[in-house]
Amino acid sequence: MSNRPEVTLAATAHEPAVTLPAIGQGTWFMGEGYATHEEEVSALKEGLDHGLTLIDTAEMYAEGQAERVVGDALKGRRDEAFVTSKVYPWNAGRDTAMKACEDSLQRLGTDYLDLYLLHWPGGIPIDETLEAFERLRDAGKIRRFGVSNFDVEDMRALIDRPGGEACAANEVLYHLGSRGIEYSLTPWQRAHDIPVIAYCPLAQGGRLRRDMLDHPDLVATAAELDLTPAQLLLAWTIRPVEGQHNILAVPKAAQRQHVRDNAAALNATLGDDILARLNSIFPTAVAKERLDMV
Repeated sequence: MSNRPEVTLAATAHEPAVTLPAIGQGTWFMGEGYATHEEEVSALKEGLDHGLTLIDTAEMYAEGQAERVVGDALKGRRDEAFVTSKVYPWNAGRDTAMKACEDSLQRLGTDYLDLYLLHWPGGIPIDETLEAFERLRDAGKIRRFGVSNFDVEDMRALIDRPGGEACAANEVLYHLGSRGIEYSLTPWQRAHDIPVIAYCPLAQGGRLRRDMLDHPDLVATAAELDLTPAQLLLAWTIRPVEGQHNILAVPKAAQRQHVRDNAAALNATLGDDILARLNSIFPTAVAKERLDMV
């Protein structure tokens, strides 16, 4: 049995609980020419080889091109992966979500999504989106649904709606330099057994746009632990809080060595002294903050 940190998505009326490694694979900016298509496909396959089974994408990413990259990586390996995609808020209507999901499935070359997220709160009533998600689930097109960029008030309103209590996850920006969600959102989600999926865990965005990977204290601490700064950031993001592993990080990597480095971060252990040091340099939120997002 592996001692690597894992995150469990709760059982639903339709699906058993599923447990995933606490680091997955993000695809934001894939399909945009920053790396070749072949390099990106190879990186995702490398991640699967190292057990990074959750692959996170969206119809927004390169307007569907990232989903095509994922689709090529999944050929012959669909059963190894837990695939998440996201729907634009303006496509999240009763009927438009059905078409958006079908389009994503076609680009991904699969018959179903393991998790389908509303990308951010929009103008379409959440009841209508929930109805669409239920129809997609009943049709076998998705196995679970969730949301992204929802703050605690949005989450409270969501689970109060019929069907909203089945929300499987909330994907938000979270890293050592952006800790606003720790004040109220992550405690609320722990209490309701709804995991957080952390995007930009390597501090690529948010209100604190410093280059965290070059921060001298972070570099020194990582070297002390024989980690890279990126591995330290990942290990910190997925650390247990109150004894629970309920945050799953989805860093994007387009190079195979980068993927291997990310996977190795699952084996890193941060002691209380290291956590206290990082907390003193990058303190947690002491009051409610506006949800950070990019």
